[in-house]
Amino acid sequence: MDSTRHILVVSHTGRRDSIDAALEVCGLLGDAGVVPVLPRDEYDDIVAAGRPLGDVDILSEDITCDQLECVIVLGGDGTILRAAELVRGTSAPIVGVNLGHVGFLAESERDEMADTVARVLAADYDVEERFALEVTVTNGDDTVYQTWAMNEATVEKASRERMLEVVIEVDGRPLSSFGCDGVVMSTPTGSTAYSFSAGGPVVWPEVHALLLVPLSAHALFARPLVVGPDSTLAVEVLNRTDAKGILWCDGRREHDLPPGARVECARSSQPVLLARLRQGPFTDRLVAKFHLPVTGWRGPAGTEGS
Repeated sequence: MDSTRHILVVSHTGRRDSIDAALEVCGLLGDAGVVPVLPRDEYDDIVAAGRPLGDVDILSEDITCDQLECVIVLGGDGTILRAAELVRGTSAPIVGVNLGHVGFLAESERDEMADTVARVLAADYDVEERFALEVTVTNGDDTVYQTWAMNEATVEKASRERMLEVVIEVDGRPLSSFGCDGVVMSTPTGSTAYSFSAGGPVVWPEVHALLLVPLSAHALFARPLVVGPDSTLAVEVLNRTDAKGILWCDGRREHDLPPGARVECARSSQPVLLARLRQGPFTDRLVAKFHLPVTGWRGPAGTEGS
């Protein structure tokens, strides 16, 4: 039985600092006797940049996703979402090193990269399962598109100048219809992404729930909703609308929605696996990532803040 270890490295190769980071990580893995694995397009980008690259395997050519031990992501949350696409349905957890701005899903920063690689090599991490969405688009009796989302599925108007007319549904029952710019259906992980920007609530990751947040809705009742993990949310593009819609999943996958189209979101049976290096409270992550002011907090005895 082959005992060779393979770790996938995913980076934003459109940025020089990401290429530098990818080369450094590949070197550290190779020095430890682990085979670095790169997606074909990222390998080609690094080679095209004229950077020396040691021995690596190419994903889906030399190695399959099922043979991966772990994924190290170098970049922001968008790069982590891309990595989640690549290894969906496998047992390989994802650990992120933030090279972007907020990097909410990342476990460490650029100056901690060598330590992160060492932790991964030692398998010194906990694996956390994150809720994902199963997304289905129907038109009449026909299922026309199926996909998934880690953060959110968003129904949006395709034309800037026109309003989208929709009706929202929870567990097979209609709740309200209105004109809007769109509707976000989100996971707890996505509650700090698009849903957050649209005025939705922040939901702690351990809370299993689905969120629905209308975007600029023209209605008296258009509040963000939080429903249970076994519920199903749906958005229908009404036939009376003059505008076409478009579905975006994690801002990466799109599908056109003509009048009459219906988008359903439910909990996926396949969670996203994140490798956690720290077990600190989610509250601390919010404070650190969003630079929230906590000066003056005293807290319980013996835990006074600054």
